[in-house]
Amino acid sequence: MQIWRSLDDIPGGLGRTAVVIGNFDGVHLGHRRVLSRARELADDRGLQLVAVTFDPHPMAVLRPEHAPTMLTTIERRAELLGDTGVDAVLALPFDTSVAAWSPTEFVTRVLVDALHASTVVVGANFRFGRRAAGDMQTLVEQGREHDFVAEGIALDGGPMVWSSTYVRTCLAAGDVAGAAEALGHPYAVRGTVVKGDQRGRELGYPTANVPTDGLTAAPADGVYAGRLRRLDTGEDLPAAISVGTNPTFDGQRYRRIESYVLDRTDLELYGVEVEVSFVDRLRGMTAFDSVDALLVQMADDVRRAREILGA
Repeated sequence: MQIWRSLDDIPGGLGRTAVVIGNFDGVHLGHRRVLSRARELADDRGLQLVAVTFDPHPMAVLRPEHAPTMLTTIERRAELLGDTGVDAVLALPFDTSVAAWSPTEFVTRVLVDALHASTVVVGANFRFGRRAAGDMQTLVEQGREHDFVAEGIALDGGPMVWSSTYVRTCLAAGDVAGAAEALGHPYAVRGTVVKGDQRGRELGYPTANVPTDGLTAAPADGVYAGRLRRLDTGEDLPAAISVGTNPTFDGQRYRRIESYVLDRTDLELYGVEVEVSFVDRLRGMTAFDSVDALLVQMADDVRRAREILGA
């Protein structure tokens, strides 16, 4: 699957396309409903399906103090979009000049001149253009003028809220099971394993440490059952995962994700890019009075993680 980082990256000779537009952060079940309909229309008409998303998130440009932490990087988002059947992703660079485009200018530049859209699918509440002046009706009217058909898909998940905001809310509360239900898969973060203080190794529970960057969402501080997957080999392993700053010990206070692969003390993962996924929460983060008390709790965490994961 191709990722185009600007309108200039779109190859010449691109024929008519089906286009689906959205931030697609997390590619949750609501997104997947829109994407499924877009794929259906593309197949019916023999068209390539192009997903248009924005980098960075528009809020990071328009109101940076309110910009959300992201659930996915552009690269991971493109992978997830590809899994749904998207043929190419246009990660449109979003800046103040793009924010100033009128709805008509957005349609002309992106959908008509660049992508030669034949059909366009969005969520029913889609807004676009300067000051979000364009809506579904605007898109339908523009389609009549420029020879494309626009369709809006209602994101009604019933009791389940299908939104990236809902997923972030679940993660902030440590409800990784709720986040997974909305996403359709466990929430995961990626990063390169760095050398920590090696205290886990001394205690008999060596961990793979991945720092959080503050830009990507991470679950609330606590201990979780989940999995660690090596991206170089694809090896997928059950793990007990700690998110936080290790309050029992003094030391570095950066927030990190520490994964103990169950019953493995032989892994050498420094410098390896991994994906850590969260299946269920075991407990909140606690400062213990002694190392012995911590060890008792860690043994119980591992036991419960093994039961949850069937490991």
